[in-house]
Amino acid sequence: MTAAQKPEADTAPVIDLDYPVTPVPTHARKGFFSLAVVLLGFTVFTPTMVAGASLGESFGLTDLLIVITLGSLVLGAYVAALGWIGARTGLTTVVMARYTLGTRGSKLASLLLGGTQVGWYGVCIGMIGDLTAQAFGWEGYGARAAIMIAVSALMCVTACYGYRGMYWVSLISTPLILVLAFWVLSRSLDEVGGWAGLAAIQPESKMTIAVAITAVVGTFVSAGSQAPNWTRFAKSGRQAVLACATGFLIGNALMIFFGAVGAISFGEGDFVLVLYQLGLIGWGLFLLFGNLWKSNADAAYSFGVAGAEMFEKPSKTRFVIVGSIIGTVLALVGVHEHLPQYLGMLGTFIPPLGGVIIGDYLARWRRTQMPEGEKLPRFNLVTLGIYLFSCLLAWLAGFYELGIPPVIGILAALVLSIALARLSPRK
Repeated sequence: MTAAQKPEADTAPVIDLDYPVTPVPTHARKGFFSLAVVLLGFTVFTPTMVAGASLGESFGLTDLLIVITLGSLVLGAYVAALGWIGARTGLTTVVMARYTLGTRGSKLASLLLGGTQVGWYGVCIGMIGDLTAQAFGWEGYGARAAIMIAVSALMCVTACYGYRGMYWVSLISTPLILVLAFWVLSRSLDEVGGWAGLAAIQPESKMTIAVAITAVVGTFVSAGSQAPNWTRFAKSGRQAVLACATGFLIGNALMIFFGAVGAISFGEGDFVLVLYQLGLIGWGLFLLFGNLWKSNADAAYSFGVAGAEMFEKPSKTRFVIVGSIIGTVLALVGVHEHLPQYLGMLGTFIPPLGGVIIGDYLARWRRTQMPEGEKLPRFNLVTLGIYLFSCLLAWLAGFYELGIPPVIGILAALVLSIALARLSPRK
């Protein structure tokens, strides 16, 4: 360091090494393996098995595999497109929304994405408290509350460490969790007489293909909309797309399939509870803690960067802490038992946001890559209108059971953003 450089370095502001509101610089970019580990750890999420359980009760093995494949391809394509843009721009989803919706319009995206993740954070904290109490036969509230607070603190600290913390947790826990899950899959197949026995089982209920694909897409379409939070660290768009495929085509599809087989074999989609049934309480708790630790740390990270964008601060840490406290309080007062349906409804309104960002990027920002310091309008009424209209279409599709609501919302937003790009404020 030269003498001329030293004063500048001494007076430079402290920089959050996760760059929550600025592009990730070249020297901080990661390779494919690192990204794949983080995204696979993000999607290997036991609550996803619940969706798989409903599919297992409604389809034979062949149709089940077709539905999971089609739904995963739709989800993977959407997330990969957003992940590619994140790698190209180096920006989080909520910061990209500034360029699409305007500097004030983007606050809607931060509130929606950040608020939803706070809610899911609370749901997972409550789930850990309840399942741990179930494992040990605790009936008192105090023990459950202590578990919730302790694990929330652990997840919060992991998220504060940012990308590095989530990488190491995922690198250690995800392989072990997958080995355990495949072992339970093997036990499940033994229970029904192998693959031939599984294929011979007839479904007990009925579900349309459209509803089933919606269930697959819906498992992670909301969280997947925030994939740029991690793919912005990619060295290239190609690596980001491959990492998204690893997480959302392989990881998410496996969890859905595991849930379906568990429901068919043991009448229970969640492998944590299957392990409890097998008397393997310790392994069940390991699967529960290891899985939700990394996934909930990702949620905390997401609402941290959303808070940094909303309040235009250079660091995410304070927002990770505040959001973790709010989520823990929600779990402690029992709200987590009523939140999943409400948060699932919000999934109708999140995918169109990703569609607007993708369409607007392709139409207006692909050449310049959303440059830092660009003069932006406070509100882009064109894209805000497109977003709201696409949400309405997705909601109507769900209400009248027409097509696949998340896909309709995404495609409508994407196509309209491209078609009406000339009406947006000129750069």
